[in-house]
Amino acid sequence: MADKPHLNMIITGHIDNGKSTTMGHFLMDLGIVDERTIAAHAAESEKTGKGDTFKYAWVMDNIKDERERGITIDLAFQKFETAKYFFTLIDAPGHRDFIKNMITGASEADCAVLVLSAKEGETDTAVAAGGQAREHAFLLKTLGVNQLIVAINKMDDGKYAEEAYKKATEKGQALIKSVGYKLDKVPFIPVSGWKGDNLVKKSENMPWYKGKTLLGAFDDFTVAEKPVGKPLRVPIQDVYTITGVGTVPVGRVETGKMKPGDKIVVMPSGAVGEIKSIETHHTEMPSAEAGDNIGFNLRGIDKKDIKRGDVLGTPDAPPRVAKEFVAQIIVIHHPTAIAPGYTPVMHCHTAQVAAEVNEFVSKINPASGAVEEEGPKFLKVGDSAMVKIRPVRPTPIETFKEFPEMGRFALRDMGATIAAGIVKEVTEEQKS
Repeated sequence: MADKPHLNMIITGHIDNGKSTTMGHFLMDLGIVDERTIAAHAAESEKTGKGDTFKYAWVMDNIKDERERGITIDLAFQKFETAKYFFTLIDAPGHRDFIKNMITGASEADCAVLVLSAKEGETDTAVAAGGQAREHAFLLKTLGVNQLIVAINKMDDGKYAEEAYKKATEKGQALIKSVGYKLDKVPFIPVSGWKGDNLVKKSENMPWYKGKTLLGAFDDFTVAEKPVGKPLRVPIQDVYTITGVGTVPVGRVETGKMKPGDKIVVMPSGAVGEIKSIETHHTEMPSAEAGDNIGFNLRGIDKKDIKRGDVLGTPDAPPRVAKEFVAQIIVIHHPTAIAPGYTPVMHCHTAQVAAEVNEFVSKINPASGAVEEEGPKFLKVGDSAMVKIRPVRPTPIETFKEFPEMGRFALRDMGATIAAGIVKEVTEEQKS
């Protein structure tokens, strides 16, 4: 598998539109999951009094609690490969409480499938204000997932009528266009997750459809070029002290490349040192580049000068450290409303730091990006806004435009993700 390019794919959509069933059936048709497992799920589903309706969904929903409630709670990971790629599949919850997992999933995704329903009324609910399909589409776009396929599911429900597909497609197109996707780049594929039409094999029930199957369309995704030409950025995940070796930080190279002998700087401490050696899975490497998960040994850096959440770069293009920045956020969850002065915890790359949202600059129309209101007094669920954020201590962060990998974040509080956002500009920075 490893010799094919790798893509992370997230499956999104409104609850009950059939995401898990579609992907479970898809994995069975691909031979990733055998029919015995599906038959066992069917027998178990019968016992719960739900008939065998969940037999495919349970391939993805492998947590007992989810089976009893019939909804997807956590992110389930499955791997599969196509002729061209090796995919890790992230099944994102459609249920509102679980949107936080959707964000952690989307921020790692390269591409996405949005599942809508051809069943009368179901797509209306999903794309309406407050519907999860709308929320997911907006989040995907905000978090930089630019490649999308829309699966129009439940075609079997209306006897595979082209009319039902057209109706759902129109609504889906209006939605994805409103959040900023280009229609000519997004295929709409009629499928039946339950019956298996157009998942892996072309369906004979829809002779009017001339496009590709879901599997075929997956090979039209492209792998983004690794950002190796950009300045080096390595967010530190952990720092170990190894006897006889010294300080060994571990992290993923987000941009740029590095090799032993290179001079580096750690921000925000500003400590300067040199890379002594690099390794991955206990194997020494001559160099590392964007996408590599590595451990490395540093010369001249004291353990106190480097910790989780710091970012490694080069002295000639050091990582930025923000005291304050302007961001565009979308409020995903809050029991009431947020007022200026609100201080949740910001999660950005490997850093976690309390941060005060100290000014609401403007409220934005999520569909058009136009300013709807200057200086709003409060923000509630569903609102998108430009805000100023001040971390309680200077934090390495970059603008989304320059370093998308380092410029997205989530704001969390009370065990839930309150908002997700991207950094627009750093208004006050700490110089080393």
